[in-house]
Amino acid sequence: MSGLNLDDFATLIERPDPGVRRDAEERRERLGLRPGALGRLDELAEWLAAAQGAVPVKPVEQVTALVFAGDHGVAKLGVSAGPEGGAAVLVKAALAGESAGAVLARRAGARLRVVDMAVDCDPAELPEEVTRHRVRRGSGRIDIEDALTPEEAEAAFRTGMAIADEEADSGTDLVVLGDLSVGGTTAAGTLIGALCGTDASVVTGRGGFGIDDLAWMRKCAAIRDGLRRARPVLGDQLELLAATGGADLAAATGFLLQSAVRRTPVILDGVVSAACALVAQRVAFRAPDWWLAGQAGGDPAQAKALDRMALNPLLDHGVTVGEGTGALLALPLVQAAAALAADLPERLPDRD
Repeated sequence: MSGLNLDDFATLIERPDPGVRRDAEERRERLGLRPGALGRLDELAEWLAAAQGAVPVKPVEQVTALVFAGDHGVAKLGVSAGPEGGAAVLVKAALAGESAGAVLARRAGARLRVVDMAVDCDPAELPEEVTRHRVRRGSGRIDIEDALTPEEAEAAFRTGMAIADEEADSGTDLVVLGDLSVGGTTAAGTLIGALCGTDASVVTGRGGFGIDDLAWMRKCAAIRDGLRRARPVLGDQLELLAATGGADLAAATGFLLQSAVRRTPVILDGVVSAACALVAQRVAFRAPDWWLAGQAGGDPAQAKALDRMALNPLLDHGVTVGEGTGALLALPLVQAAAALAADLPERLPDRD
């Protein structure tokens, strides 16, 4: 299908340094607090130290909140309660600092980066730095047609890889990964259902905006039809993304894999980023060691994907808005874990 060899990722991606993790554990034992007093924060600090290759762990200060944006043709079936103007409305609100994700990113001191992969609007409506990677206007209707051509899927995937390189080269400590999409949770549910071998009803959630029972049934039917189209291409993850994913999901998958190559830790947000992570895990089984699950949003497909990857969410607040919001809520926990591990003094050695 492509000149891109996904098998290379399995060789290139290594786990966070286990030796550094042991050093971090030993340092933790020398702190004044009793073992277990900080609960899961100890685990987070040790994970960060291994990812950074440093003990004590370094502060998490340079954070990018990255969202890939796109419209999905399947939304025309009435499977989403997203805004009438599509993803463009969401992108404009984020750029204006008026979305939930933008507010939290600003509060956390994170740089917000929006990448338009398949927003269905005139590119002149958005800044050039947002639209310059766009692959197409809207992804195809996955119940009856491919979301992308093979060439578009590869272009989107390579865009995600390039952005991962840009973030790593600029010194980003950690990335919060989210999405701005209309219809994206339907594509995500299809990917997760296909990879987990489940029926459509098991992976059909209410979406980021909440849908009524009739819309849920339409969404379930769309995922069922998408699963029929996904199963024949399960052996090739790029073909799977082309058939039933979308440009934004393909880009996020490429981003996650290349970030693992570049040893950049990532916090996942909701069901869309979980679906991309599950596809990426199929490509390189060590890649999930570089990711945290920010929060449980209550979507059944997200829960299934995180369970398959053995990722335990940091928070369980039922946040479904997307935009990286749930992951941004978890960011202060990660920063606190790093600060405590680095700044708490070691206890003085016992004297005879």
